[in-house]
Formats: sequence, structure tokens, C-alpha cells
Amino acid sequence: MRVMRAAFASSFDAADPLSALTVGERPEPIHPEDDWVTVRVRASSLNHHDLWSLRGVGLAADRLPMILGCDAVGTDPDGNEVVVYPLVPDPGDPRGISILSERFPGTFAERVAVPRVNLLPLPGGVSATDAACLPTAWLTAWRMLTTKGRVSEGESVLVQGAGGGVATAAVALAVALGKRVYATSRDAGKRDRITELGATALAPGARLPERVDVVIETVGEATFDHSLKSAAPMARIVVSGATAGYEPKVNLRRVFAMQLEILGTSMGTPGELTELLAFCAEHEVHPVVDSVVPFSRIGDAFARMHSGDVFGKIVIDHTA
Repeated sequence: MRVMRAAFASSFDAADPLSALTVGERPEPIHPEDDWVTVRVRASSLNHHDLWSLRGVGLAADRLPMILGCDAVGTDPDGNEVVVYPLVPDPGDPRGISILSERFPGTFAERVAVPRVNLLPLPGGVSATDAACLPTAWLTAWRMLTTKGRVSEGESVLVQGAGGGVATAAVALAVALGKRVYATSRDAGKRDRITELGATALAPGARLPERVDVVIETVGEATFDHSLKSAAPMARIVVSGATAGYEPKVNLRRVFAMQLEILGTSMGTPGELTELLAFCAEHEVHPVVDSVVPFSRIGDAFARMHSGDVFGKIVIDHTA
């Protein structure tokens, strides 16, 4: 049996997720259907989803060991450079789909198997490092702003909790889309970085110079009241996460009086990923990369994400 190096969940530990991570050998990918192909991975990136998997959230014990990782750029069997769209059909999931590393092995390995239709061409001018950031966090931010948030109908955006992958992507993309962007962070150093991206940085809960048309929410309970108060009439509050609590108090009087829309979303479609790749290529938008770590030190990358001291995406270089 052929094997490859991989990073995988070998157990669960809610209190110490890093202890559940193993780096070692796993069997080569198998193809559950005839239309699947194997991609040689060049670069991947970490998401909080990977840490949640190590805690046992969204991953069943009977699927262990499970190779982690959702995002990848690599080479298909014909030698083409491709970006992997990470959602695959899954009749056993209530959503009808699952993301790589939930039921099917993920991208933190030398090779990954996916349906051929999940392969999108890597556009010229977009590096493997940049493209590896896009399929999960940046795609989620793009969908939040465009499809769900209808940012084209407004001129101003508030992003709560900038620093993490989705929120930082939303700042960069909203600036590139020509919007007035406000972003909050508890960390003064991260507020400086937000300013460098072209947004107005604020402390959490600070009064904005104006009410905004779109609010990007990934924080949840800690910031949701501020999001409601900062929303202009008929604004869209788009939620894709709740890292600081998922049961906020909601002032319904404000919701109906201001005719607010509260919209949930996650990820996006292959078409939206194609749009995002084209947008980044055309406008020379480069994802915010916290660090590039060789695969041989992927454990250090997980530790850095777990520490919370991250601004942007952590990219794994599979060639090193």
C-alpha cells in the first residue's frame, strides 16, 4: 500500500486540540466515484474549521483518523494548475454536501482526491500562495459581501472582529470594491494593520461616523448589538460565524423599525469562487497572509492559529 505524508486528526480534545493532531503517514487517496481525480497539492491554508475538527465539532469519531484541511492549490493529472473547490456532494449529510475533511480526506497531505468538477483553473497572475487562501475564508467573505450583502446597493460596510481569515478578507475585498469600510478589533496592533488595508479601524463598540449598509458578522454575541445599532435603514447584517457566542440578544424593535435583514451564509458556489479568482486577478487583490509555513512545520502553524495571534491567513507550502 502506497502512503503519503499528511496532517490528521487522530483523536479529539476539546480543551487541548493540538494534542489531537498527528503528522505522519496515511494511505494514498481513493476515488469513491469514477469522476474523482487526484491532485498533487502545492499549497494549502488553515481555517478555524481545522481546530474545531480537532475538538470533535463537525467530525464523527468513526471517521478518525481524518486528514484535515479544506483549501488547496495543486496540479491535476493532466499537469494543469488548479484551485480545489472544497465542497463535495454528500448524501449522508443533512445539507447534501460536506467540506473536505468532514467525510472525505482533506488537503493537508501530499495528494487529495476530489470530483473533477471541483477543479478550477488557476488564473494567470494569481500565485499558489494567494489562491490557497481563497476557497474557504475568502469565498465566504466574497459571498457575504456580494450575493448575500448586495454591497453594490450600498456604499459603506462594517466588519466586526477583523484579524481572522473571513473578516480580514471582507475588509480587503470591500476596499477593493470601492466601499467605505469600518472594521473593529480589540487589538491595537491589528487596528494598525486594518488601517494599512484602507479601512477605518475602531475599537469594539465604538460609534461609527455613519450607519452602514452592510455588516459582516463572524463574532456573534459579543458584537451583535453593536452591529444592530450601526446598521442603516434596510441594511443587511450577514452572519457566517459566532466565535464569541451564538445566542445574542436581538432587539426586534430595531429590526422591524429599521427594516433590517439578518442573513446567514457559509462558503459559496463554484461560480462564486470563479468570480472571486477573476476579481483578484483583474484588480490585483492579494490575500492578507499572516505567514507561510513549510509542511514540515505544520504543527507550528496549528499552534499559531490556536494562539489567536494571527492577522490574515496561514499558508502551508507543501513543496518545502
